[in-house]
Amino acid sequence: MSRARRSVRRAARFAAAGGLLCGSLMVTSALADEPARRPAVGPDRTGADLVERLGPSRTAGTWIGADGRPVVAVTDAEAGAEAVRAGARAKTVRHSMVRLRSAVDGLRAAPRVPGTAWAMDYAGNRVLVQADSTVSAADWSSLSRRAEQSGGVVHMERISGVLSARVNGAEPVFSSGGRCSAGFHVTDGRREFILTAGHCGPVGTAWSQDAGGSRPVGRTVAGRFPGGDFSLVDLSLAAGAGAGSPANGTVVNVGGGRGIQITGAGEPVVGQEVFRSGATTGLRTGRVTALNATVNYPEGTVTGLIRTTVCAEPGDSGGPLFAEGMALGVTSGGTGDCTDGGTTYFQPVTTAMEALGVRLAVPDGAPGGGGVAAAPSPGPGSGPRDTLPGAAGPVGAADGRGPGFLPFATPRSLVPGLSVIAASLALLVVGRALRSARDRRSYRRRYARAWG
Repeated sequence: MSRARRSVRRAARFAAAGGLLCGSLMVTSALADEPARRPAVGPDRTGADLVERLGPSRTAGTWIGADGRPVVAVTDAEAGAEAVRAGARAKTVRHSMVRLRSAVDGLRAAPRVPGTAWAMDYAGNRVLVQADSTVSAADWSSLSRRAEQSGGVVHMERISGVLSARVNGAEPVFSSGGRCSAGFHVTDGRREFILTAGHCGPVGTAWSQDAGGSRPVGRTVAGRFPGGDFSLVDLSLAAGAGAGSPANGTVVNVGGGRGIQITGAGEPVVGQEVFRSGATTGLRTGRVTALNATVNYPEGTVTGLIRTTVCAEPGDSGGPLFAEGMALGVTSGGTGDCTDGGTTYFQPVTTAMEALGVRLAVPDGAPGGGGVAAAPSPGPGSGPRDTLPGAAGPVGAADGRGPGFLPFATPRSLVPGLSVIAASLALLVVGRALRSARDRRSYRRRYARAWG
């Protein structure tokens, strides 16, 4: 009988310990953030600082290598030695940044050809011009002749598909002209706005959470397209919208009841792993391949864009690009899809906020969202994340329930895990109490015999 009781007690202890472990994992999952964050001061600052110190005539850009270390393109041995001393890897190249910029200026001065895009390819030490399937043979020949005159700086590349803005998004918002994605929650200190893509709709466009227009979100009050690709949607029409920055700030919903808290705005680095969320294709990941890219959409030319390997499809326009809790950009356009892959361009969020006179709405106690910081640069990623049908959008009230957008972590999502932990602790306490009572009885019996 005593052996049976011991077995029951041992099983109860194991069950309680297992419950504590299971409950902890459930709570951790509910609070899941994006991949583990790394310190804000990373190798990306080393490369950027070197390029700034050595100057454009001795360097030609910097990027994050496959091993996670910064690489600096240099034009002479002394510059390379200095880069190595600073902890970077040096790659000796033929063309300096001065030469690359001159080639870009020449392309901008040429007649505009819709369906083309170009950007500096730091690793290839060239300016890469891409032309989609709509570019005629005559225009292709003209561009090719210009490339030949550049002395090997400009390279031409045909791409499949059509370069287009991804109109038709994280949290979807609808207008009479189609559907887009909500990007980031921003504020001017008095009013709250959604920062999204400028091509989604001109000033005066009314937005709703549903295609029928029965749940209004706001109205576009400022923006730019072409030239840039950004706009502001005033949230004054949305229920629960208030003034200033709410306690939760901007939260990007990545599906499964999980969200990423955005705590600041930054600028990406070539080679960095980044994430995008959109209503059509959910959460996707890729890498930055170029900065300050130019795209000649059919509607006009947009400059200063971020080029990535992240895929996107119609309806993802305006959705957020982020990494390590830092807002980086909003989806502009590109080619391809999320079945076969493609190229997507993003409007830098820092440029858009500066032009619009707003700042990122960040959670209470977090640094202000108006400054510019280099986004932390993680090492090589583990490949594409799960495709989640999530959405990103601003939070409109301190309780996290804005105009239809999900909070970062709700109390309801924590209840199951906390309940399992509480039950396990109760089981341990009860078991301990029963054992203490048994020990006291055994003690009394033992000494009663000894003294009796």
